[in-house]
Amino acid sequence: MTSTMILDPITHAALRVAPGNGAAFGDAVNQTLIFPTEIDAIQREYPILIQRDGQGAWQLTALLGFDRDENLFLDAGGWTARYVPAVHRRGPFLIGMQQRDGEDHPVIHVDLDDPRVGAAGEALFLPHGGNAPYLDHVADALRTIHEGHGLSAPMFTAFEQAGLLAPIALDIAIDDAQRYDIAGRFTIDADRLEALDGPTLQALHQAGLLQLAYAIRSSLANIEDLIVRKRTRQAA
Repeated sequence: MTSTMILDPITHAALRVAPGNGAAFGDAVNQTLIFPTEIDAIQREYPILIQRDGQGAWQLTALLGFDRDENLFLDAGGWTARYVPAVHRRGPFLIGMQQRDGEDHPVIHVDLDDPRVGAAGEALFLPHGGNAPYLDHVADALRTIHEGHGLSAPMFTAFEQAGLLAPIALDIAIDDAQRYDIAGRFTIDADRLEALDGPTLQALHQAGLLQLAYAIRSSLANIEDLIVRKRTRQAA
């Protein structure tokens, strides 16, 4: 149950949010939705996989763990990665649309039922007006999500037209007795990427998508780090 409303600097002038991450806030997951706008940062730490959502649309996910509800980048102190995916940085806030002058404009909403929202924690607004640094941090995460959502469909359309999407089956060995098979995922076909003709390469480059394709493919190297994190956690 949530109670969301548009964040207002007058109505919510005294509202504060206690920043935090943990299982109680939806961070204990073994994969998370990510967006084209954060691929560059994500690919430095997380394996990026491609899959279809419940409606059949392509989406990007970052692999965080192997078991159900396992986030190997989360401990009692919070996230241990240098970059936290935007959906986990936004806290109790989300983007909604408000119509002004006949057009829809994105506005920040706050979930007042979220346990992090109250009279203690980080201020959202400065005493004499304007956003406090924490709200600017939240707005950046929401912007990443909003703009990334709009870029996802065109990006995948371009990848499909170039024949770059290919299924990948991951057989991951933690030790001799513990293995994980991750099926139903896709990635960028490395051979097809290298064999693209000039016009296709140019079109992808001009659209800013060629670099993203390479980043998605190269991010699979981070699976080795994830295995190390799993072994370290089990040995602790």
